[in-house]
Amino acid sequence: MGLTINDIAKISHVSSTTVSRVLNNSGYVKEETRQKVLNVIKKMNYTPSDIARSLSKSETNTIGIIVPDITNNYFGEIIKGISEVAEEKNLNIVLFNTDNSLQKELKALKSSKAQRIKGIIMTPAFGDGNFKNKYTDLIEELNIPVVLVSADIKHSNLSGVFVDNIKCGLDATNLLIKEGHKKIAIMTGNINSDATMDMLCGYKKALKENSIKILNKYIFNADFKAEIAYKLTNDILNMEDKPTALVICSNMMTMGVVRALIDLKKKTPEDISIVGINRVDFLDIVGLQVTYVEDSPIKLGKSSMDMLWEIISDKNNKSVRRSIMTPRIICKGSEKKIY
Repeated sequence: MGLTINDIAKISHVSSTTVSRVLNNSGYVKEETRQKVLNVIKKMNYTPSDIARSLSKSETNTIGIIVPDITNNYFGEIIKGISEVAEEKNLNIVLFNTDNSLQKELKALKSSKAQRIKGIIMTPAFGDGNFKNKYTDLIEELNIPVVLVSADIKHSNLSGVFVDNIKCGLDATNLLIKEGHKKIAIMTGNINSDATMDMLCGYKKALKENSIKILNKYIFNADFKAEIAYKLTNDILNMEDKPTALVICSNMMTMGVVRALIDLKKKTPEDISIVGINRVDFLDIVGLQVTYVEDSPIKLGKSSMDMLWEIISDKNNKSVRRSIMTPRIICKGSEKKIY
């Protein structure tokens, strides 16, 4: 085993508390004693672990990241953005995956407190609003800076970085209307998700502003899951009065739709036009051109880490910080109406 603080203390003929004060530059230590300890540290080539150093502090140099699904590339890119900024700030990261479970999210928040984490960036899970009140109360009790990213918690007083999801739904639908589509369906995510409701709101707003009737039969819920999107795509294509176009509200659902089209030997836009929300890198790799609304998850991650660092650095400023990013459409041809 390597050297410990106790070993350095014995060699220096001082207490372990004194060594800790020297390492953390805290508390009073005579200059002569300080130099003696530093000389021993240098001679023994001692490097204190972050964990050991944190024992004498109220917090570590670690940031907690809480996301609902680490297998989703969207959250992977958010994490990447956070990591790039955290590395610049010499911060460590601990990752919690909740599997979209509010119980696991509560556990992650409590674990963050136990591990003396410096701050938290989280994408809240989707679930019952009354249950969410439990963890918003818990967040306040933790007394740890928290920044939400991508998904908001309604009626909460938390800082965060978000996307204008109403505009996502509005712009995607308007693009299809501009191409001449009138029978436009939408595939939404979890109905308890604020992002889903906002995108659906944008979709309905676009139809209403263009005097197109809103039909419930064209609104499908795939719960952000590729396998459900796959099945629904088959149902949509077999409808008697099927839509000519489809807005898809997440990258995972877009993958399910595209896989279904391939298995059914259907093409886009020849058989149905689609616009996805969020980029799917895999589609570019295999040469499938799908138009999408870009909400820049890496940028979301970077901005959330910047915001958290501002809060950590300015503890006297208790003001809530909110930032809304504007999405943009990347056209690749799948929105066209050619039939």
